[in-house]
Amino acid sequence: MSHHSIEARDLAFSYPDGTVALDGVSFEITHGESVAIVGANGAGKSTLLMHLNGFLTPLRGSVRVGDVPVIKSTLSDIRKAIGTVFQDPDDQLFMPSVYEDVAFGPMNLGLPLEEVDARVIEALTQVDALRLKDRPPYRLSGGEKRAVAIATVLAMRPNALILDEPSSNLDPRARRRLIGLLGTFTHTKIIATHDLDLAMDLCERTIVMSGGTISADGRTGDIFTDDALLDSCGLERPLSMQNCPKCGRSD
Repeated sequence: MSHHSIEARDLAFSYPDGTVALDGVSFEITHGESVAIVGANGAGKSTLLMHLNGFLTPLRGSVRVGDVPVIKSTLSDIRKAIGTVFQDPDDQLFMPSVYEDVAFGPMNLGLPLEEVDARVIEALTQVDALRLKDRPPYRLSGGEKRAVAIATVLAMRPNALILDEPSSNLDPRARRRLIGLLGTFTHTKIIATHDLDLAMDLCERTIVMSGGTISADGRTGDIFTDDALLDSCGLERPLSMQNCPKCGRSD
């Protein structure tokens, strides 16, 4: 699946309480793209991400990775191709040590121990966290947890990365390091975020969601200068594109 698109067609989903989370969502993301998915709270961003790797099943519509539909019988292959980094790193870190957390996925693939070790070292090196390999996850900072959570996904050698609010709860230094790290990856990246400055830095394309539908899909720079669109979707320009409140000038 390494050079195939991720395609959603007419996705619809409602939660048991009747909340409509997705209502006719369609798009195609090609190999190597970095795409931001933005929107106000409740727009459907996280629900959409959970459909792309089969954590949720649509009530209507479909998701395909290349020619492979995302259905129950294909989930094992889909989840090898598409790695997901959850919003809360604690959802991915549950072993006694960082090394064991990163090794968990490759071990479950049945790989030889030598290959598992090589993947762990490679993944932790990629996120500049090899020094943490013997630490228990509960002794990591927020930024360190985020890096290790990404390493658990990279150790599976996916072709695409899905990240849900990757900069949430990070201090400014950890956020800058994360943006620098993600900028080095050549994977297809799909990033759901409220951090529009991060989206501006990392994603050439942005999909705007509102009320479970797609309100806009286009070049990030064009999207983030469309004030009428942003306002209608409960968003504002990235801070880096806003005028200074004192002098009225933008940087």
